[in-house]
Amino acid sequence: MYIRRDRHCLSVLDLFLFESCCFISFVSNFGAFSAEADFRASNLYLKGDFMGKKALITGVTGQDGSYLTELLLSKGYEVHGIVRRASTMNRERIDHIHRDDHAKGNKLFIHYGDLADGEQISDIVYNVKPDEIYHLGAQSHVRVSFDIAEYTGNVTGLGTTRILEAIRRSKKKIKFYQASSSEMFGSTKPPQSENTPFAPRSPYACAKLQSFYMQRYSF
Repeated sequence: MYIRRDRHCLSVLDLFLFESCCFISFVSNFGAFSAEADFRASNLYLKGDFMGKKALITGVTGQDGSYLTELLLSKGYEVHGIVRRASTMNRERIDHIHRDDHAKGNKLFIHYGDLADGEQISDIVYNVKPDEIYHLGAQSHVRVSFDIAEYTGNVTGLGTTRILEAIRRSKKKIKFYQASSSEMFGSTKPPQSENTPFAPRSPYACAKLQSFYMQRYSF
């Protein structure tokens, strides 16, 4: 059963179970498939026993992260989300499903961490021991990326490298999903396919391209 779904949001888990890690950038804007295709994917691939599975999500408080969290919880997953520590709380998208971490029956746990800090990421991966990692976190504002290009590269580009290193050091078989962006195609004219060349036109797009190639060739 799906929660808070509409035709503009294709679930990350649908894509993950399609083994779309081979080419995440083509489908990661979540608008690439029709509602009919989304429905077929859900019925074909989201049947099974996921009880006892652990998922770790970066960007858990974002739009896509919150949808994915709801879906995974509905499938019986234990979900762990990474958020940056800040003076203000920005969790309205998951407030309705997040209980106290120590509450009986709770299956959604929040961890403070920063994609710019490899030690924190390693500690979280080591302690959580997830079966799957969904990497949705990034500095994702395209216009702002021109003003903070170094920070964008550090978080959006190198953040992926830090997660991959944490997976490698954990010596545990962990499925990894890297959410990329249509921005990686940049100035390439549509229609686009898996054979379309990349042509990034912003620091954000370049950082996403770095992430794409890191996840593709790291293991």
